[in-house]
Amino acid sequence: MTAADQTGLPPEHGGNMAARPDPGQTAEWQSAAALLAGFFPGQRLLPTRPGERSPAGQPGLRRPGDPATRAGDSVATEGPFAAPAFGPYRAPLALVVAEAVADGPLDPVAIAAARAAPLPERDVLAACRAACPGMPDPALAGLLAATRWVDPFQARPWTAAEGLAQLLAWRAEAAARAGIAATVGMEVFKRARMRLALAGEGPPPRDFWRASAAIAHARRQGGAVAVWAATMPEGLPAQAAAAGVPLIRLEDGFLRSAGLGVNLVPAAGLVRDRAGIHFDARTPSELESLLAQGDVPPALLARAARLRAAILAADLTKYNLRGTAPPLALPPGRPVILVPGQVEDDAAVLRSGAAMRRNLDLLRAVRAANPDAVLLYKPHPDVVAGMRRGRIPPAEAARLADHVLPETPIAALYPLVQEVHTIGSLAGFEALLRGLRVVTYGRPFYAGWGLTEDRDPPPRRGRAVGLDALVAAALILYQRSTDPVTGLPCEPEVLAARLAEAAPPAAQPASPAWARALVARASRTVTGWLARG
Repeated sequence: MTAADQTGLPPEHGGNMAARPDPGQTAEWQSAAALLAGFFPGQRLLPTRPGERSPAGQPGLRRPGDPATRAGDSVATEGPFAAPAFGPYRAPLALVVAEAVADGPLDPVAIAAARAAPLPERDVLAACRAACPGMPDPALAGLLAATRWVDPFQARPWTAAEGLAQLLAWRAEAAARAGIAATVGMEVFKRARMRLALAGEGPPPRDFWRASAAIAHARRQGGAVAVWAATMPEGLPAQAAAAGVPLIRLEDGFLRSAGLGVNLVPAAGLVRDRAGIHFDARTPSELESLLAQGDVPPALLARAARLRAAILAADLTKYNLRGTAPPLALPPGRPVILVPGQVEDDAAVLRSGAAMRRNLDLLRAVRAANPDAVLLYKPHPDVVAGMRRGRIPPAEAARLADHVLPETPIAALYPLVQEVHTIGSLAGFEALLRGLRVVTYGRPFYAGWGLTEDRDPPPRRGRAVGLDALVAAALILYQRSTDPVTGLPCEPEVLAARLAEAAPPAAQPASPAWARALVARASRTVTGWLARG
């Protein structure tokens, strides 16, 4: 957990580390963006202040080592604040800008560090020490005074506190990615996207079909194996442990995309778990450990509350399928219950450790317990798309549910109901965010913490956890988010803003549902079978 995780990030990203620059400066910074045209070829421009001009009188900045530099020129470098690359994606966060004191090549970092400047606030100084280990505090003060910072996601000025928090977060992410040497259990259509999702400054992890080959390669490289959790062979954790190779499980995140994964929409939210995986209650996961470990810092709780408010304001869900609910007969005085269906052959159901695994059993149980309620049954989108198992015969669904709504986006149903009853669907988590009563019949990650009514309580849990603590653990600390616009690792607040602005998902493929289902099932089966080797 990084310092940014604990204390929060910039105001527009949910944090409160420092005040924003004077609003009057924003126009200056943006009007001077042309200064950096060509300074970072092919990368996002970094706004800076006006007035920095080349000897010819044209806007521009000299690079360190430029023999044409003359006294009075502005010389700029990222210096110790250089941002890491994530595969093909990189964007500068900062420029150290100093005025040349003589003709010829010079180092702007050395000039800036030699100048007297007041020490920054304690939190900023601590972050700068972490970013520039070994540099004395007076030099850090001079360096910070000469540095311009930018928000790489919105191309607007940032404070030093904001820029340093992002730099340290990126460095931690780059180090985590660098430790992954091999992947296994990746279906063909996922491989290219996973290489990007795990890419750092070095070569991406090598893909393998067979677990034994992946483990052998990772052992030689001194790295870890990453496996798609849903296709992971049961014996792989023991196999990796016997070889002394760390195993990292990958899975879609809770804020994923604007569109379905089965329609090949890339995931902007992923989880990486070294202990287990959140949907498998048989063993502890990193998410469970985060929730069980104790009190959450107040700043992180406040940040989680703001993130939750942003999600509700934009009405975000995992897939963010847009649309409205049809007119429904909802008699007053009768409770309205949403029953979301799940993919019955999904690892989240098969490995949950729960007794109930079928959508039909769930619908029967909810109707038996709530004979007077209005039941809205929402089949899973992947099942409706013909890609996965879990279909209830239409006559049986109509007998048990008052309304069967296969085409209605789930976000449109939350305002109509008071309760959500589920085996372990993410809809239960989304319902908690919206203040609805949630009853679980399985063992999802959000059950067992005092926020839900659990018909099959998960083992090991029982500690009371607040809703914002759950949000902090699941969406801020556990999920790894990627900005769909820049391709860069980002905080969940950035991803939430992008998803709120996203265009509606493209139309589904025109191929027949049975053909897509056959291909998808074959792909999962073959990938899982090969990974056992």
